[in-house]
Amino acid sequence: MATKISTALIVEDVRTDLMILTSYLESLGWRVITAMNGEEALTYLSNNKPDIVFLDVVLPGRSGFEICRTIKSQTETEKIPVVMCSTKNTDMDRFWGLKQGADLYLTKPVNRHDFMDVIQKLGN
Repeated sequence: MATKISTALIVEDVRTDLMILTSYLESLGWRVITAMNGEEALTYLSNNKPDIVFLDVVLPGRSGFEICRTIKSQTETEKIPVVMCSTKNTDMDRFWGLKQGADLYLTKPVNRHDFMDVIQKLGN
């Protein structure tokens, strides 16, 4: 029987952060899809259902908070775990991210240990 390959969508406009998250996931055997803004992410999600979404807060156009709300308000995508990843690291930022429907909130730079905890909790 073939092993299922998990797919993650990373929505991130900073190349360095994108490369770090991608390398963490690929080292675990995940397939990674990337989007540079929320509109790209929503377009991808209209036809695909990844196993998890890593979503930056500060994005060109619509914020990650808005994108998270959209993901969690649609029947087709509401069950996909969303992890907010941001340099915004106050208690209010975390509270607001979780209030928008995020399953977890990580601050950048995301360290490998915290990332692995997220995969253990939410990944397949």
